[in-house]
Amino acid sequence: MRIAQIAPLFERVPPKLYGGTERIVSYLTEELVRQGHDVTLFASGDSKTSAKLVRCCDMALRLNPIVKDPLPYHVIMMEEVRKKADSFDILHFHIDFLHAPLVRDIAHRTVTTHHGRLDLPDLVPFYGVFQELPLVSISNDQRSHLPHVNWVGTVHHGLPRDLLPFRPKASGGYLAFLGRISPEKGPDRAIEIAAKAGMPLKMAAKVDRVDQDYWEEKIRPMVEAHPNVEFIGEINEHEKASFLGEAAALLFPIDWPEPFGLVMIESMACGTPVIAFRRGSVPEILEDGVSGFIVETVDEAAAAVARLDALDRARVRAAFERRFTVERMARDYVKIYRDLLARAEPLRTRRASGRPKPLHAVERVPADLPPAPAMAKQNGADRLSVRH
Repeated sequence: MRIAQIAPLFERVPPKLYGGTERIVSYLTEELVRQGHDVTLFASGDSKTSAKLVRCCDMALRLNPIVKDPLPYHVIMMEEVRKKADSFDILHFHIDFLHAPLVRDIAHRTVTTHHGRLDLPDLVPFYGVFQELPLVSISNDQRSHLPHVNWVGTVHHGLPRDLLPFRPKASGGYLAFLGRISPEKGPDRAIEIAAKAGMPLKMAAKVDRVDQDYWEEKIRPMVEAHPNVEFIGEINEHEKASFLGEAAALLFPIDWPEPFGLVMIESMACGTPVIAFRRGSVPEILEDGVSGFIVETVDEAAAAVARLDALDRARVRAAFERRFTVERMARDYVKIYRDLLARAEPLRTRRASGRPKPLHAVERVPADLPPAPAMAKQNGADRLSVRH
């Protein structure tokens, strides 16, 4: 199959440091190539891939000091996609909304994976206009905020099996926080949990410009006031393996409807359990009492730290291998691609026979494929659109 993967330009593919969306695009692209597909990646010029690379800017925009506005570069990328669109069976977009007017007439051979939050009111009128776009969610909870759009599947993220090695023992004796310093990620809660549990906390995180005041006014004073807390900053993929693998647990004390939470399965791959707040996708990703503990409050999280010895790190790793490998993710996407093309075949046949298409008519792909994975039982630098 001839497949185009269209990535955001904020980070390279894969990212040098932080960048969950671009990381997943890289894993998916490399696995599709490994499976024998003809893949073209539209991404920043410093990206590393075994696919054909269409360079849409010199380097990752977030790390380029001369870039002030990311929009012109993404419009340039859309022009590259437009010129080459007929070369592909499927165009898979990971850039939220910008491509929507461009692909209306070929929506039947496009897929858009949403990687961010969808609980924002601005999205309702947008999808009132662009109803035909086939969309993929990364969790069932994410799609619940827009139930009436054209969902064609839910695909949980996956990682290469050998990316993060299993660590049977937590040799570091600390709790870990990994991600972004922002209110919704709960770094203040992580500090409180570690203090209540009497455990050291290591924080490996980036600080976006938009969150600089939050860091300076709230989190930095908390870090400085707690001698058990060490702020490391951003780390790369190599450093992540030891950072997560040596931790007793990952703290994921989010305060927003998390669309997926890639760091949870990265931690699971190392065998490190996760203590997470019951928000967004968490009950879908974690198996409470197996791969970690799902909690409601800071006190519950601190109490969960005391129960970590009850968890078997081998079972945590097994949960990752059973549900969150890149092979499974790629298979899920290929099934969606093939199903979309099969549904679109009658449309291509009608057009080939010369039957005229009404002006501005747009074909809508049915939203009943493939079934989303079963949802776990639940008890009780600026982006162009939503931030991840």
